[in-house]
Amino acid sequence: MSGGGPPRVALVGVNGHGRWHRRVIAARHAAGRLRLVALVDVRPPEDEPDAPTPPGTRIFTDHLAMLAASRPDAVVVCTPPHTHLPIARDVLAAGADLLLEKPPVLDLAEHRALRAASAAAGRAVQVNFQALGSAALTALTDALTAGRLGPVTGIATVAAWQRPDAYYARSPWAGRRSVDGRPAVDGALANPLAHAVMQCLAVAESVTGAPVRPARVEVERYRVRPIEVDDTTILRLTPHAGPPVLAALTLAAEEHVAGDVLVTGERGRAVLEYPTDRLRLPGDAQPRTVPGRQGLLANLLDHRATGVPLIAPLARTEPFTAVLDALRDAPEPTLLDGDLVRPVGDGPQRVRVIRGVNAVLRAAAETGVLPSEAGVPWAVRPHDVHLPTT
Repeated sequence: MSGGGPPRVALVGVNGHGRWHRRVIAARHAAGRLRLVALVDVRPPEDEPDAPTPPGTRIFTDHLAMLAASRPDAVVVCTPPHTHLPIARDVLAAGADLLLEKPPVLDLAEHRALRAASAAAGRAVQVNFQALGSAALTALTDALTAGRLGPVTGIATVAAWQRPDAYYARSPWAGRRSVDGRPAVDGALANPLAHAVMQCLAVAESVTGAPVRPARVEVERYRVRPIEVDDTTILRLTPHAGPPVLAALTLAAEEHVAGDVLVTGERGRAVLEYPTDRLRLPGDAQPRTVPGRQGLLANLLDHRATGVPLIAPLARTEPFTAVLDALRDAPEPTLLDGDLVRPVGDGPQRVRVIRGVNAVLRAAAETGVLPSEAGVPWAVRPHDVHLPTT
């Protein structure tokens, strides 16, 4: 570990979404805020013009060899979710702090194991739910604390994206429920739209003063391709304390909705478009952009240096892992096809659109009513999980 100078940082998983981390690291390396000492991937690093590999950075194909040779102070892990726990354990045992890509792990047993490994090593674990560093989210939760909405009666999110056929061919674990006997759960809720759910859980935490403890999870899961996981999900979480949370999400959208978080209180409704940091509070004529996001790697390194609180510590993400745990044994998502699904485009970039899905999701988010309860013709009875009280 470094005895002086900027902290030594390594990245495990440098291709795919790892290129985003490379750009973040490159900017801080160039500013002298850290030193990139190693990149690790089973494949050679792809070209990334905005993140050239600095001289002296070593390239490895095995994270254990990297940890022994480079002895980093902090490691960013951006590998498939089903590989997170063993790699994270190795990083912590080597004495490094950890920034772990979301989702951190895929069930509560793994979450507890990772928490124990962090405590045993005395090292920090931050989860890369980067939207939690948003000043707009803080402005929203400050408004709730100030009572601007009155008592909060419901929290919801709606996000409608598109993913082409190529998305499900991007890796061996894409669209898979499990890989090599381990959960993968590469669905809309667990992966691309996980931030929407985590934003809701963060808002709920601000209302009750503690991370959400789910009592019941009801979920409708659908797919428009022969995949093993959902590309359209409507989930309702009833906590032991606090308002219900509903997430209405699709990757088969008619029109793009970046991701709205709706918070309803007795005095009105607030809407946060979390990817763009646009916020509208009751009484506002128009949404306003609230600039400023604190990067989670920067926050982790500041935590190492000065002890400032982590933005997304592992404990804060446990409610999200509880949701994944509740879904682990859910039935296969219902296949939607026929006239309900409309293909757009050709080849690998073809997308499949569910007719009317945007209106269905918006109605669910605004009312808290699941599509099956609202009489949507293609909706099916939800999978219903009651969680233990402790």
